[in-house]
Amino acid sequence: MNKAQLIDAIAAEAELSKADARKALDAFIKTTTDSLKTGDRVALVGFGSFSVSKREARTGRNPQSGKEISIPAKNVVKFKPGSDLTDSVQA
Repeated sequence: MNKAQLIDAIAAEAELSKADARKALDAFIKTTTDSLKTGDRVALVGFGSFSVSKREARTGRNPQSGKEISIPAKNVVKFKPGSDLTDSVQA
């Protein structure tokens, strides 16, 4: 499902116009992104939680040449699914 399909599904499920559904989705994405940038955790009970984790710098290998490369430290976004989401996918 891409963003346009998600907007259509939200509009149908919530009985909103597509424009209102797009605004709601864009607002969710923006506020979630802003919260994660500040290091906060975003938790949606039953659905899951988004958090930021720091990945330390490490040494890796170029798979083509075998030469060692330095991989810099960076922040990564993690998603941990909630029990309700996990249970519904298993059914």
